[in-house]
Amino acid sequence: MKKYRRWIRTILFALLLAFVFRSYLFASYIVDGESMEPTLYDGNLLMVNKAVYDWTDIDRQQVIVFHANEEEDYVKRVIGVAGDEIEVKDDQLYINGKLMDESYLDPLRPDDGFAFTEDFTLKEVTGETTVPEGHLFVMGDNRRDSLDSRYFGFVPSETVVGKVDVRYWPFNQLGLQFK
Repeated sequence: MKKYRRWIRTILFALLLAFVFRSYLFASYIVDGESMEPTLYDGNLLMVNKAVYDWTDIDRQQVIVFHANEEEDYVKRVIGVAGDEIEVKDDQLYINGKLMDESYLDPLRPDDGFAFTEDFTLKEVTGETTVPEGHLFVMGDNRRDSLDSRYFGFVPSETVVGKVDVRYWPFNQLGLQFK
């Protein structure tokens, strides 16, 4: 009888621990679509750290999940944070006038003579010259096929679910830390 009580106690503790992890610290997400290729692919399973932004700020280049609307969550890369001026010129990203390294895009850049990311300024796509306080400007890594801030505008910071830390499926694409 004692043996069964220990097993039951262990199982209940494990379930409670799993509930706390799932509810407050981490969440699983499935990538739906091609907008984050080559970093993430349709059907990849992700572990999202829901608690990280309780202690740190959201930074440029991080891959996040956010509530796009009541039914959908999107996975995108943070391009600009509050106060940033953003411009793409000659297929190069400039933040506050400084050229940004986007080498993570190289595997998808086609050699077809066309820009991978069309030229734009923040003013042209949002009507604002800088990213407003409490908001983010996000883009998919597949710049030619991504519904992102160039189309739907800024993302309120409070809609961010968390930071993508781990891709755990498929196993042959297991990855940690997406910046």
